[in-house]
Amino acid sequence: MLYATTPAAEKRRLFRERLAAGELLRFPGAFNPLSARLIERKGFEGVYISGAVLAADLGLPDIGLTTLTEVAGRGQQIARMTELPAIIDADTGFGEPMNVARTIQTLEDAGLAGAHIEDQINPKRCGHLDGKAVVDETTAIKRIRAAVDARRDPNFLIMARTDIRAVDGLDAAIDRAKALVDAGADAIFPEAMRDLAEFDAVRAALDVPILANMTEFGKSDLFSTAQLRDAGVNIVIWPVSLLRIAMGAADRALDTLQDEGHLTSRLGEMQHRAELYDLIDYPQYSRFDQSVFDFEVTR
Repeated sequence: MLYATTPAAEKRRLFRERLAAGELLRFPGAFNPLSARLIERKGFEGVYISGAVLAADLGLPDIGLTTLTEVAGRGQQIARMTELPAIIDADTGFGEPMNVARTIQTLEDAGLAGAHIEDQINPKRCGHLDGKAVVDETTAIKRIRAAVDARRDPNFLIMARTDIRAVDGLDAAIDRAKALVDAGADAIFPEAMRDLAEFDAVRAALDVPILANMTEFGKSDLFSTAQLRDAGVNIVIWPVSLLRIAMGAADRALDTLQDEGHLTSRLGEMQHRAELYDLIDYPQYSRFDQSVFDFEVTR
């Protein structure tokens, strides 16, 4: 009832154990706390919180306009609603190295299991758009060192994301990833890999976990979990997928409402009220306080 019962530190410890085991961990992107609970119920291993989704939720493009307060606040709302570990997109760390340090401690306090810091310049761009620019290696290393030095829970995952593949090619991405690992990164997020061979090359070059971003309509092909597992990927995210599906359904529903004046023809596509109440655990609230909920949900 209310929120997850597993403490954040325990989520981090269990996440690190599973990551060390070498299995492929699936982290669909949650666009709100309720979708995080659904991800858990469907049997996935973790929840991803996308910066692009957080920006879109505010009606903003993903170009670094969101603030640490907004990101941490929404991250906390999502993370505390699920027993699963949640990884959040921390963009470029919201400023200079000292800001990165504060970002990590704030996200720790918010109950996240980990975060990734990228090497783009400010203002950043979506990782699968053209026209990106990255900072020099020294600046990228300072961000990761600041993040690692700032964390208080050693199980909080510091992931370094590099966008240099789209700027200078695969070899540059591998060199940058190695430097970020040397700086203390626990895992690497090589953004916008073109094919499985590129993931294979990154895997061969690094001894830390790597993440694959399977975002639709981007630079990467959409590989299956089996393909990514064979390529040695440790975490796969679908950052915006659930939001895109939900917004697509909402768009079609509004068209139906305009055309037909009601949504009767769409009832079969909707989550039933009883299913919603089950997902939010309404009966537990009823047992806690009968004055809160005193009627039965029928199908």
